[in-house]
Amino acid sequence: VWPPVTVTAVEDRMQKWGFIYTLGDREGAIRRDVIGSAACELICVGVPSVEDAVAAAKGLLEDGVELIELCGAFEAEGLAAVKHAVDGKVPAGAVFYGGDAAPGLHRLFS
Repeated sequence: VWPPVTVTAVEDRMQKWGFIYTLGDREGAIRRDVIGSAACELICVGVPSVEDAVAAAKGLLEDGVELIELCGAFEAEGLAAVKHAVDGKVPAGAVFYGGDAAPGLHRLFS
């Protein structure tokens, strides 16, 4: 099996984090998937719209995540809303692409 997995729990490392992304279906139900290992668990939450991210972030806090990351579709306003919602309890950030990625993103989302 590739890659080889060695599980070593280390208390000073992040052990649980969350990722929020848009489903691309405003009528869809929220989707929650947990992946990872005993050493580091990732909770992925798919939401129907950017506006649903605040509730998802609050749920992730209740799950005990130590960090929240948003997909790039949330843009600055969505990130600001999530940061406000978590009120500094955990770091919150977002994935953003540089200008060189614009042609590929345009192909995907136009």
